[in-house]
Amino acid sequence: MNGVAGTANKPSPAFIGASWVALGLGMTAYLVGLWNAEMLLNEKGYYFTLLLYGLFAAVSVQKSVRDRMEGIPVTNIYYGLSWFAVISALLLLFVGLWNAELALSEKGFYGMSYALSLFAAIAVQKNTRDSLRADPQGQAAGLFRRREPDADA
Repeated sequence: MNGVAGTANKPSPAFIGASWVALGLGMTAYLVGLWNAEMLLNEKGYYFTLLLYGLFAAVSVQKSVRDRMEGIPVTNIYYGLSWFAVISALLLLFVGLWNAELALSEKGFYGMSYALSLFAAIAVQKNTRDSLRADPQGQAAGLFRRREPDADA
């Protein structure tokens, strides 16, 4: 959407594709590195859980920020928890890598692939939302319309 008011602009296929490729590349690099890492299974589980937590938190922040921009009510507690989740995921990754017995290049690799994954998840969520809003047939627009109570009920 152009700002808060106006018609929706559908993202270009190139931007949609680039966002999905970046998400796939970031997640794949992170997970392949994790799979091949010489660390205990519980450490691998920690880093895997951080990836899932971070992705969900990033999408949640993007959605709540966008909802507020468009005048859709978002409670302050959800908005704050979304930001807390992103910040805590990044902080937990930083602390984990700081204390990990990994080469500095490996730590940088994990940090960059994690950052790429979170940024790409935000872009994919934005593109998905913009594409649904710009649907000319209105097939997906029903996801965004408020449902009126049934007169028969």
